[in-house]
Amino acid sequence: MTFTTRFAPSPTGPLHLGHAYSALLAQDMARAAGGRFLLRIEDIDQTRARPEWEAQIYDDLRWLGLEWEAPVLRQSDRLPAYRAVLEELWRREALFACTCTRKDILEAASAPQEGVATGPDGVIYPGTCRGNTSEGGRRPIPEGAALRLDMAKATTDGVSFTESGAGPDDRSGRITVTSTQLIQNIGDVVLARRDMGTSYHLSVVLDDAFQGVSHVVRGQDLFEATAIHVVLQDLLGLPTPVYHHHRLIRDDQGKRLAKRDDARAILKYRQEGATAADIRRMVGLTT
Repeated sequence: MTFTTRFAPSPTGPLHLGHAYSALLAQDMARAAGGRFLLRIEDIDQTRARPEWEAQIYDDLRWLGLEWEAPVLRQSDRLPAYRAVLEELWRREALFACTCTRKDILEAASAPQEGVATGPDGVIYPGTCRGNTSEGGRRPIPEGAALRLDMAKATTDGVSFTESGAGPDDRSGRITVTSTQLIQNIGDVVLARRDMGTSYHLSVVLDDAFQGVSHVVRGQDLFEATAIHVVLQDLLGLPTPVYHHHRLIRDDQGKRLAKRDDARAILKYRQEGATAADIRRMVGLTT
């Protein structure tokens, strides 16, 4: 397989220094290996995605000196592919329909013990709707419900993947997550939200496979979610890429940058006269 990386931003706000670091690192790694660098627009959240932010993404990345293959894949064009996989998993009873609200989940997860267990997908689902399955394929997918992965059915042997970067706790090399850890620490994650028809976890797995991504380069904040993605890859018979999680670019208080942090927006640095070489130095890619 050709060494292939990708940068996959959401058009929901301005790109900041953290995005610049991730995109530049992914391209640098692909170039060093004589491989391919791809751009993907993750716009499944149509309530927040804006055409002007997508246009700004292209403009900022070109200014940084990035080049990518055309055409750019946009997730909003891939909804039928996501639906087809959901229908397959529904027939296999790997999914169940969930009508719980966030309040329902929080209340069920916190009683009777004190505290609420959380994982990479938020509060770990307590299993309230786990019986709402396809009943062996006899029931169609219900309208107006989220679709959750039944983690206990999805994996019995656990998963493993190769980490060429490092997780937040410096874990690297071959990473193994047992089925017990998946069930207890991650739980029944959402694969299709009511208002999207898919989820980040499902779409990113299907798109990486569709585009032939061999090395996923992304921030350490997504390290724990990788186990979810490998579960789906195993369940669907898809290849598992090498994962390279990198350090996060933080503000002066040590907080991870967010799109609302306009002070670190690439556009602001451009307007103040910075060069692409300056950005590389700021994020530690050059000295």
